[in-house]
Amino acid sequence: MTYLSSDRASGPTRRTALAGIVGGAGAALAATGCTSSDTSLASAPTPGRTASAPAVLTVGPTPGAMTLFKDAAFNFNGLLALGASGYGAAEVGEVLTAVNTINKSGLSAQSYTQAFRKLGDQLMKAPQGGEPGRETTRFRALRASQYYGQALFFVLGSDDPGSEEQLYRAGRKAWDTFCRLSDPAPVTANVPYGKTPLPVWFFRPDASGERRPTVMLTNGSDGQNVDMWTYGVAAALQRGWNALVYDGPGQGQLLFVDRVVFTPRWEKVVTPLVDWLTARRDVEAGKIALTGLSMAGDLAPRAAAFEKRIAALVAMPGVLTPWLGFPSEIREILTPDKARPTTPGTRRSSPRCRRRMPRR
Repeated sequence: MTYLSSDRASGPTRRTALAGIVGGAGAALAATGCTSSDTSLASAPTPGRTASAPAVLTVGPTPGAMTLFKDAAFNFNGLLALGASGYGAAEVGEVLTAVNTINKSGLSAQSYTQAFRKLGDQLMKAPQGGEPGRETTRFRALRASQYYGQALFFVLGSDDPGSEEQLYRAGRKAWDTFCRLSDPAPVTANVPYGKTPLPVWFFRPDASGERRPTVMLTNGSDGQNVDMWTYGVAAALQRGWNALVYDGPGQGQLLFVDRVVFTPRWEKVVTPLVDWLTARRDVEAGKIALTGLSMAGDLAPRAAAFEKRIAALVAMPGVLTPWLGFPSEIREILTPDKARPTTPGTRRSSPRCRRRMPRR
């Protein structure tokens, strides 16, 4: 890159448990002119390390990956955006331009949020010189949803943390525009779940009504729907599969609009979705797969342990101890009461409060 900030930036971290998956992006980006280094990224957190501990610039969590930012969390997010270019959910030149802008002005949550939000806004407006065609508009909207998602992740550390819901809605509008212009457009519905239904997007290779295998794509704690396009929807359609994208509690619409937090009982989320799928004529009921990305690598296996109609499960990655990725003060909140030492006369707090999952 032309500009590479030497300062470390403070702000939220993202999906450190998934740091290993972006290493392959480095080879694909070798021609971009970015710096490649095995030693410039901060090492991934270890169970004994808290968020306040300084990161050590040693062998990074993504050896061989491109260095867009000196801060590992921002670099990881930037690589996710670049990697999405393979499925049209980003454009290499757009991302690298944003990276240059961020590094030139000084890496921070504010500069990162501002640059990617501006990029999303530009793409949702008609370009100068004429109205783009349907397919151009469709993929401009898909890229915009990616860039809004990038801005959303760090908005709480920016100068305007209160714009979080507004940013989510902008990204959601872009995603819905992309879906509406797809051919065939995904079937949308609200699947009953407690007091708040689950929004779903059911993608099909065509509208023939042919029974097909179906993959259910489960997002993590901070991803957006556009991430599921890159993660599996496009690949499923290319292989003649259906693909279901949904927002569960603690995700997307349920989090930012409905204020419904996570539940560890993910089988209660997946079962009504399977009910909805098996009622469709274009779904082969015996061939429904469930995948979980990031924190959903913990949620999806839990669901499959109870929902027997799941024919195959993929946990990417299998998150055995997700709480170790949180700072010590958050892990303290997440510790079950029965594992917490008490002294005579003290009162234990509500188990339900202890087990409530934080947003980040």
